[in-house]
Amino acid sequence: MLSKKQLAQLRSLAQTTKAMYNVGKNEINENVLSMLDKALTKHELIKISVNKAMSDEKEEFANELSMLLHAELVTIIGRVIVLYRKNLKNPRIELVM
Repeated sequence: MLSKKQLAQLRSLAQTTKAMYNVGKNEINENVLSMLDKALTKHELIKISVNKAMSDEKEEFANELSMLLHAELVTIIGRVIVLYRKNLKNPRIELVM
């Protein structure tokens, strides 16, 4: 569980990052989960752009993705979901306490 300070720090870092992944409504499959899992392992903080058709369901979708990927949901801005998962072997982001 992340503190408010840590979430603010991650939101700040996410502002300078572009959304590198696009996901549609029926696109949660093993390949997409594997790709996002590898991205979280490598980058720790990723932005995912969701399809316009999912605008009503984006919060449910974001919660489902974070649960499936064992990641923290940092924020949802418009149609962009920001996820964080610490890499225990090689951490790249130093969070404040």
